[in-house]
This record gives sequence, C-alpha cells and structure tokens, in this order.
Amino acid sequence: MTVSGPGTPEPRPTARGASSVEQLRKEGNELFKCGDYVGALAAYTQALSLDAAPQDQAILHRNLAACHLKLEDYDKAESEASKAIEKDGGDVKALYRRSQALEKLGRLDQAILDLKRCVSLEPKNKLFQDALRNIGGQIQEKVRYMSSTDAKVEQMFQILLDPEEKGTEKKQKASQNLVVLAREDAGAEKIFRNNGVQLLQRLLDTGETDLMLAALRTLVGICSEHQSRTVATLSVLGTRRVVSILGVENQAVSLAACHLLHVIFDALKEGVKKGFRGKEGAIIVDPSRELKVLISNLLELLTEVGVSDQGRDNALTLLIKLVPRKSPKDPNNSLTLWVIDQGLKKILEVGGSMPAPPGEVTGTANSRMSASILLSKLFDDLKCDAERENFHRLCENYIKSWFEGQGLAGKLRAIQTVSCLLQGPSEAGNRALELSGVMESVIALCASEQEDEQLVAVEALIHAAGKAKRASFITANGVSLLKDLYKSSEKDSIRIRALVGLCKLGSAGGTDFSMKQFAEGSTLKLAKQCRKWLCNDQIDAGTRRWAVEGLAYLTFDADVKEEFVQDEAALKALFQLSRVGLGERSVLFAVASALVNCTNSYDYEEPDPKMVELAKYAKQHVPEQHPKDKPSFVRARVKKLLEAGVVSAMTCMVKTESPVLTNSCRELLSRVFLALVEEVADRGTVVAQGGGKALLPLALEGTDVGQIKAAQALAKLTITSNPEMTFPGERIYEVVRPLVSLLHLSCSGLQNFEALMALTNLAGINERLRQKILKEKAVPMIEGYMFEEHEMIRRAATECMSNMAMCKEVQDLFVAEGNDRLKLLVLYSGEDDELLRRAAAGGLAMLTSLRPSLCSRIPKVTTHWLEILQALLLSPNQELQHRGAVVVLNMVEASKEIASALMESEVLEILSVLTRGEEGPVTRAATACLRKAVEYGLIKPNQDSE
Repeated sequence: MTVSGPGTPEPRPTARGASSVEQLRKEGNELFKCGDYVGALAAYTQALSLDAAPQDQAILHRNLAACHLKLEDYDKAESEASKAIEKDGGDVKALYRRSQALEKLGRLDQAILDLKRCVSLEPKNKLFQDALRNIGGQIQEKVRYMSSTDAKVEQMFQILLDPEEKGTEKKQKASQNLVVLAREDAGAEKIFRNNGVQLLQRLLDTGETDLMLAALRTLVGICSEHQSRTVATLSVLGTRRVVSILGVENQAVSLAACHLLHVIFDALKEGVKKGFRGKEGAIIVDPSRELKVLISNLLELLTEVGVSDQGRDNALTLLIKLVPRKSPKDPNNSLTLWVIDQGLKKILEVGGSMPAPPGEVTGTANSRMSASILLSKLFDDLKCDAERENFHRLCENYIKSWFEGQGLAGKLRAIQTVSCLLQGPSEAGNRALELSGVMESVIALCASEQEDEQLVAVEALIHAAGKAKRASFITANGVSLLKDLYKSSEKDSIRIRALVGLCKLGSAGGTDFSMKQFAEGSTLKLAKQCRKWLCNDQIDAGTRRWAVEGLAYLTFDADVKEEFVQDEAALKALFQLSRVGLGERSVLFAVASALVNCTNSYDYEEPDPKMVELAKYAKQHVPEQHPKDKPSFVRARVKKLLEAGVVSAMTCMVKTESPVLTNSCRELLSRVFLALVEEVADRGTVVAQGGGKALLPLALEGTDVGQIKAAQALAKLTITSNPEMTFPGERIYEVVRPLVSLLHLSCSGLQNFEALMALTNLAGINERLRQKILKEKAVPMIEGYMFEEHEMIRRAATECMSNMAMCKEVQDLFVAEGNDRLKLLVLYSGEDDELLRRAAAGGLAMLTSLRPSLCSRIPKVTTHWLEILQALLLSPNQELQHRGAVVVLNMVEASKEIASALMESEVLEILSVLTRGEEGPVTRAATACLRKAVEYGLIKPNQDSE
C-alpha cells in the first residue's frame, strides 16, 4: 500500500454501488483537485452527516484532515485525523496527516510517535522515512537549544538579582536578553520550567523601574497564547498583585502591566494556541472563574485611593477592550452583564468624579471620558429591552442616591454623572435628565458664583444641547442663559464653555444652508472667538479643548471652513493639541470632526432633481448646499490642510493608545484620509508624511464604514505609487487584506475597480505577495469580476488574474479539467476593447509559457482561435503584437501537431512578414517560431536565411 501526500484525498477501497455518501465524496475529491478546498470541505462534511458506514467515515475524516492541512487550520486537521484513527488504529494515511498537523503546531514529540508508527506499518515507504529523519533533526536541534539556554537563563537571573550589579551595563544587557528569549515559545518554556516565575516575582519586588519592566515584559512572553502557563503564573504572583502594578505612578511600568494583563486575559479566554500541551494541562482550572477574578480586581482598582491617574486610565482601557463582545454575532454577552451588575457603580463613580481632597477618589478629564466610552460599550453590548432597562435602573438609582439628601456636593456629583452618561450611552443620559429636579438644578447652578459649580452645570448643559431630544428645550430656555454667561462672565473657562453651547445650538441645521439657527454672521463671530482661544497657549489644554469642540460644530458652515483653513496659526494650534502628550486626549474626536467638515468627507448624495421639484410643490423643506461646499472649494481646502501638515497630525492621532480613539473616531480619520488622497497630485505628500503607515491600522480595526474608507485610500495610494516605497518592509504584506475586503459585493463598483488595480500592482511584485493574495481567498472574487458588465472592472480583473498567473496554484486552476478559464482568456484576447485584449493576451502568454500543456487546449476551447491569434499578430499595437507572437511561439514549441495547424494557416505568412520588420521582441519571437517550424520539417528555410 502506498501513501499519497497529505493533500490528496483517497478513493474508497471498496465499491458498494452509487450512494449519496459516495457521490458527495467523489464531488469533494473533484473540488479538491481543482483547488477548491472550502467546497471539498463542505462536500465531505455533508457526506459525514448522512448514515455512512464506519469505513466510509474513516475515509471522510482523513479527507477532511487533508482539506484542513491545505487551509492551514492545523488544529482541525489534527482533530479529523484523530477521528479517523479512532475508527482504525492502523490507518497509516490518517497517522501521517496527523503527524503533519502536529509538526505545524510545534508538538514535535507527538508528531514523531505517529511517524514511527507509520514506518513500522510500511518500513519501505520513503516518504515516511524522510519525514521521520526531518522531524528527528528538528527535535535534536530543539534539545541542543534548550540545553544551551539552561545555563544562560540561570546566569541572567543571577546578574539581575545581584545587588552588586545595580545599574551596570551588564545588568541592562541581561534584562534585554531575558525579554528577547521569552518572545520565542521554547525560550519562554525554558524560563518557566527553571523556576522563572518565582525569580521574576523577586525582580518585581525590588521596585526598580528597569527590573520591573524586564520582569513584566518577560511575563508577557511566558503567558502569551498559553493558558496553562498563564494560570500557573497567576497562582504564583496572585491576580491582585499583578493588577496592583497597574496603579503605580511610573507610566512605563503601568503600561507594561497593562500589556501583560491584556495578554493574560486573551490566554485565559482563547486557551492554548501554540506551544507545549500535555502534562501541565492538569493545572488548568475553570478559565471563566479566573477571568471574573481578573475583571473584578480591575473594577476594584477604579475606586481605590492612591491609584495613579495613568493606572486608572489603563484599567478603564483594559475593560473597554476586554469586556464587550468583539462581534454581535457572538451570542454570549454574560461578561458584560456580570460587569454591569458587579461594577457599574464603580464606573459611574469615576465618570462622576470631582476634584477631591486627599483620601478620596479623584478623576481626570481623561478618566471621565474613558468611563463614558466604557459605559457606551457596555450599553451597546446589551441584547434586549430587559437588559437595557436594568442598566437604566442602576444608573438612575445611583444618580438619585447622590442627588437626594446629599446637599449641594451631592447634586454636583449627580450632574457630573449625568454629563458622563450623555457623552456615552446618551439614551441613559437623556433618561437621567428627566429625573425630577435635575434639569432645573443644572439651569440654576449655571448662575452660581462658584467657578467649579458653574463649570459642572455649563458642561452638563452643553452635553445636553448636543442631543436632538433636548436641543429644542435648551434653544427655548438656555440660549439667553448661555449668551449672558458668555458676555458677562469674567472667567475664560466659563465663557469658552458657554460659547461651545452656543456653537452646538447654532449648528443644529448641519450642512443645510437654509436651516441656520442664528443671524447672518453670528457663526463667523463665534468661530473667530474659538480660534482666538485655540491659539492662546497661555490657556490650559483642557480649556482650549472646548474651543476645538466649538469649531467641530461650527465648521458645518462653509464660511467658517473657509476662514478656518486660511488661519495658519489656528491650524497649527489644532494639530499641536491633537498630538498625544501635548493636550488632553479627549480632543481627538473634536479634531477629527472638524477635519471631516473641512474636507466634506461625510456622506453626501446629490438629491434627485425630480424629487426636489416634487418636494417644493408639496411645500416640503429641501436641503440646500452652501455655494462654498462645491468641489472646487473643497479641493482648495484640502490643499491648505496638506500644506499645514494635517497628515503628520493625523498619523500621531492614529498611534495613540488612548481609548478615546474609538471606532467612531477611527472612521472620521479614515474619511479624512480618503478625501486627502482623492487627487493624484496630493498622494505623494500623504505618503511622505506617513499616511500609508497610518492607514493600515485604520483599515484593519474600526467600524465597517471606516475600514472600507481606509482600504479605499490604501488602494488609491497603491495604484499610483510604488507600493514597495509606500509600504516598506513587511508592511506591504499587511496591505493585501484591506484591499481584498473591497472586492466584496457590498462595496461600490469604484471600490471594486480600485482594489483590483491595486492588487494587480502587488501581484506583479513578488511570489510572496501573490501567495498572500491567494491565502486571503481573493482569486475566486477576481474571477467573478472577469464576468462583470462594466468594462473597466472586467478589464482590471483580467489584468489582475494575468499577474496572478505567475503563481503555481493559479496555474493549476487553469490546468484543471472541466473549467472555462482558458476559454475566457482566449475569447477576451479577441475583444474590441484594446486594453482588455492586452490584459487577456498577457495572461495567455504567461500561462502558455509556464504550462505548455495548455497550448494543446487552445484550439479546443473555441473555433475562432486562429482568427484571434492572427488579429493579435496583425495589431498596430506593438504590445499586443508581442503578446500574440509569444503565445504562438509557445504553441509551436509545445507540439509539432499544433505547429502544423498554425503553419497551414495565414499565421505563416504573417510571421514571415513580422520577421522582416525592425529588430525587436516581436521580430525575435516570429523568427523563433519559423526556426522551430523548420526544425519540425514543416517549412523550408529561405536561401538567404538559416
């Protein structure tokens, strides 16, 4: 018995007559041979669901293992092969496939056992012998490495824990080496097995910044994607101890602890993804319990006295990232419900915090903003009305507990909490505003003589004004109050907030030119004052942030946009404030909103003229566009922003680790980037200022709309610039996935076209990029667009497929029997569209060069094949001529029979004429054709030639 490779499904060894199982298995085999592994997987799985005999089940399981190996899903490949072995312990093919999967998973000790079993069953099988030698070599190498690192690990810890080595270069090098070693799984395992966690605990206990950072970063390597080591680490260090490091004053240490806790959470939630599994699996306890202990400690940290502002912010960031579901498709939101029940009051306490005396919990603007985002994420993660009603009840009870019977301080705390809710889950904030006495207290406190009381009340009024439900109430009752505060207050902090409230109310009509709230020129005056405050660097960053908030609303007005982009000082101040560390991070959304308005990158559709006439006839309101929002004005504003350095500022915004960079904020930045690269002439500037690098994370994370916008911007850059310079190093491979996402049917025709053009450029660079495109399952979608009615999309898809034809797997698709891929290329080579002909002929030339067997099939796919080739050879376009000549040359060289058919047609005469033309690639190809025909004896050479 011989064994085929791991990617070849087996036929059944016995024939029992046709059956549904048999038919599905055969269908799966055919799909597998054609390279459609997903289709084969579906066919085999369907066959298994039927009442198959045990022997058939074994075959189907090992065929499924072959599919999973091809799809690089090695965990499932191992599982399916194991099921086949359960049916038959001597199934040599299943054993071999399982060994392949185990090797890929890094479990060499288990893989070699399967291979030894294979060799014992088939001692003469060379495939098994080679595989056994190969894996044996890998194990020996690993043993040598592990042995050599034993002494190194011990030596590193001796240096790090030696009090005599304090602050030396030797100690610094040892810490760096330890971190580097832990990044490799084998190194992390070695540290772990050499009492590493206990020694790292001693490093943490020293309190020295460098040693603590080294210990935390090494623990990241130990815990990364390894559940058993993570649980063992927590049992030694204690969850409480690890979380407490988050609250230290040193920012670097706090961030390192934040990273470690994120890794621990992922390891507990996802389980082992790589590395050693086996004996230590016995120490794994219920991960859901460990997760809740971790989350509970993070919630406790929020309200602990003495925790640093950075630590509290990092704890909130972790909760934002870890608690809500990653996708609404996941039905399990139990962790969110648990956090709401156990920790909502603690989150509200941070969100409603006020400047406090020592001994009490205080909070920064960043902490309050992060609390708002966390509350919004939790609320959005709720699935039904009952869950939302419970959230509302808990919020309202908390606000009432402060508002009633706690005096003025309690009322201020309650109002601050309402502001937090209005910035987060606004539905909950609006309900809180409706509680008895809350809105009245806000209005009354706006007139307070105490600045801190006024600040809280005015900010609550501003946040309420941003919600449509309350805007009309405040327009009627609060405008005069805000105007009085703006005019009469002597404190800039109050005046600027009152101004923002007026800005919000003044922009209620959005971009609709006919729906202005204030008198002509009022918005320009407000905007001028906002710019003045923004440029005043003597004012604290928190107050200047409110000026940006005001501009974010006022820039709906095109007159304001025009003045703003002309003010270089204001733009410079805006960009400076947006950079992390130079201002409050909560300014990011306001900056992004202002930029979206200035570039008109929000969604806008031209109204149908007929519908406009109908609306006017019915006396309905018709939105009007401002004359200065026309494309020529927008292009001019984009130029001004680019000159001011907008790309550099946005790149810094994308890099921020703050939770304030929400998915909505990412979407706004993606919209602006797309507007900036609209003009080909501007793309070089965007690339030079780091725009390509910044777009990658935006295209991979955020809202669906935001990711698509960023991907389209990436496509535009890839089309018109050298991708290897725009995305240097490994970054170029990260571009593929966003581009492939634009091929989905939900995207517009323009997005499809630009993605195909960009992928064409990438596919022409190197084999690794073609493999990446293949791995992202783009080829079937590219094929689909080759049938598109729109000629530009059809042409781009054909050109992309021609470049992908350099890839062996794509060549296999054309070679496989029973498909019309080759026929389509031949027919497209005879189309009227010259660019389509060029793309198709290029693909044909490539395929016939790399796979000569296809040459004999060209005459079979269409009766017009000769006419098509002749038309290519006679084309006035030199490029088409050359591609046609290469196809003919490949066919002549492929077989004498095809060469004979060509020489008996007008092709001979055409080639003879071409050989007498000006020296070039076409002449050389034509001459080579005739020489080969002479060699076959099909024609005789001329007297004056060879």
